[in-house]
Amino acid sequence: MSAPACRFCQHPLSHEFANLGMSPLSNAFLRADELDRMEPFYPLVAFVCERCFLVQLPEVQTPERLFSDYAYFSSYSDSWLEHVRRYCATMVERLGLGRGSQVVEIASNDGYLLQYFAALGIPVLGIEPAANVAEVARGHGIETLVRFFGVQTATELAAAGRHADLLLGNNVLAHVPDLNDFVEALRIVLKPAGVITMEFPHLLCLIAGNQFDTIYHEHFSYFSFTTVRCIFEAHGLTIFDVDRLPTHGGSLRIHAQRADAGTRAATRRVAALLEEERAFGVGKVDTYCRFGERARETRRDLLQFLIEAKAAGKRTAAYGAPAKGNTLLNYCGIRDDLVEYTVDRSPHKQGRYLPGTHLPIYAPDRIRETRPDYVLILPWNIKDEIMRQMADVREWGGRFVVPIPRVEVLS
Repeated sequence: MSAPACRFCQHPLSHEFANLGMSPLSNAFLRADELDRMEPFYPLVAFVCERCFLVQLPEVQTPERLFSDYAYFSSYSDSWLEHVRRYCATMVERLGLGRGSQVVEIASNDGYLLQYFAALGIPVLGIEPAANVAEVARGHGIETLVRFFGVQTATELAAAGRHADLLLGNNVLAHVPDLNDFVEALRIVLKPAGVITMEFPHLLCLIAGNQFDTIYHEHFSYFSFTTVRCIFEAHGLTIFDVDRLPTHGGSLRIHAQRADAGTRAATRRVAALLEEERAFGVGKVDTYCRFGERARETRRDLLQFLIEAKAAGKRTAAYGAPAKGNTLLNYCGIRDDLVEYTVDRSPHKQGRYLPGTHLPIYAPDRIRETRPDYVLILPWNIKDEIMRQMADVREWGGRFVVPIPRVEVLS
């Protein structure tokens, strides 16, 4: 079999970043009548390109299969809603957005973000490939186009005069298999003086924080600032600013403009982050190839903790049904003999079963009903929010456990 090619520069990929074995699609939640059917597993192996240093997964399934009917709804995290509310307020002030402006969000989900612009009378357009999620946004009055975003969609929008003053995407850049088509489309639909913002998990945080569970089939690419800057420049876009964010274990928000028309000068943050990444070693293959052993160590530690808890007569349940949790549980080989079930606030997941592990998903009150000794927090990036919501766990002596960056019992 020939080596896969880099989705940006087409160089053959030969260096493994992390080999997490075989895993089901992380958002392929199951109904009860599907539990006895054959469930497809796919290789979950991330590579790093030795030319452009893009970390990436080969495409094992089409975007249509992964995203056309989606189980993730952004509105069920209070901390995430507060994050985007602050973003919207900042961008309105910074760009002077008003009723004559056009805001376009790619992968707009259930309208979680655009609602804040719409409430100010600013025209908005969401582009969302998952019809079931887009329908929720439309129900809230958010104009939403059910399409995948690429050159074809961007060209149609431009021909219809729907150029964007602000073009944004939160946690979508990683979900794009045809990266060059997507970034070129950004340039096409952006007004000459418009601004693009894209948020995505920062590869340096993934490496430093041992966040191997954020690797799953729906995340095709993992970006350093250095590499994303090269990709944007290749398509006539200049990144003039960058924000560091605490979301998703450490993210970046890049601000870009058209290279042929933008007038904003680059901030000092751009040069500072490029230098930090150079010192970290983003331009050296060895920096990436050492990562896999940390994942294996965490797997051993988590299994040891759960096995010892079981042997001591302790009961463990999980909180959350995020994609990262499914990577973790399947990579570690955890089943219901070690973790009895999980819970999630989203009614779209309740009553279903996790892919691969087949753990049942209940509403959060299940934890209060069964009173487990340990609650394993799978969305560790919002552990503080979860521990506040479930503070009464401590009343019966229950304790919280997080698996990343290392297995830790929280008091």
